Amino acid sequence: MSADVHFAPLPATHSEPVPQSKGTATVAVLRFGSLLAFAAILVVFSLTAPYFLSVGNIGNVLGQSAISGVLAIGLTVVLIAGGSNVVTGGIDLSLAANMGLSAAVYATLIQLGYGDAIATAAALLTGVAIGAVNAVAIVLAGVVPLLATLAVMNVVAGLELVLTQNTVVPASTDFLTAVSASDSFGIPILAYVLLGFTAIATAIVQYTPIGLRLYAVGEFPDAARAAGLPLRRLLAGAFIASGLCGGFAGILSVSYLSGSTTGSGEALLPVVVIALLGSVFSRRLVPTVTGTLVSALFIGFLTNGFQLLNLPSTLVSGVQGLLILMVVSATTLLRKREI
Repeated sequence: MSADVHFAPLPATHSEPVPQSKGTATVAVLRFGSLLAFAAILVVFSLTAPYFLSVGNIGNVLGQSAISGVLAIGLTVVLIAGGSNVVTGGIDLSLAANMGLSAAVYATLIQLGYGDAIATAAALLTGVAIGAVNAVAIVLAGVVPLLATLAVMNVVAGLELVLTQNTVVPASTDFLTAVSASDSFGIPILAYVLLGFTAIATAIVQYTPIGLRLYAVGEFPDAARAAGLPLRRLLAGAFIASGLCGGFAGILSVSYLSGSTTGSGEALLPVVVIALLGSVFSRRLVPTVTGTLVSALFIGFLTNGFQLLNLPSTLVSGVQGLLILMVVSATTLLRKREI
């Protein structure tokens, strides 16, 4: 037996929370507005850029987005566990440098005559070690993630320069050739790697108890602590998982570029854009792996369209910076209104 209880409405004050309907409407506008923008970009480029929507070009976009997509998924895990505040919460600025050092380790071992199995294990362990350093600095030492990962980024970038002597380290094996090849339809194998990696990460992060705990730690830390969840261990695990993604991206980078090259830091801005923009493609403006995939394709098609139209690459960086500003501003204002 149940009954509805009605209370007289309280007088409105300046601190009165925004009705849920307004917050929901704002989320819907951001989400569907982003999807419409994605569709509009596809339409405009398909009408102005030759072969933009051909099967071969779509496959190329997927293949070119594989490295940044894998890195962005690693950053997404950190965003989920650390919270939406990129200053005090989830951020990993060392991911691009992690990829560069892992690629350098892989290519160097190949040059020294070691096989792909040893080089792969070394690259993945390098990424995990970098993630563990981030975890120790943030969880044990209590350093703010923004500063901790920035410091680790500079150290790792320096180690890469020492290892490679600031030169290109070529690497060529049957395994690398197979990963960088294309199938009979002209679709790069890297495209399938991205889709497969996304499926595995989605299954773990969004459909397992550990994934639910990561969301709880990031969104409701006080409630998670009261429920007895190991916050520090889960946050440390998120940074280690991010480091693993950096190591895996390093292997893909060696395959894609036929070796280790300098300048991996340039990949940081697109990765941050993809990870932050991914939350806009989710149902509640929270980071999701599937949203990150859609965001990676959004940025990939945008960059590809600019290339097909022979537009300056500097415009892409400008658009990416603008997207970061818009997404962070919109989500921050929305959360303030909800509070």
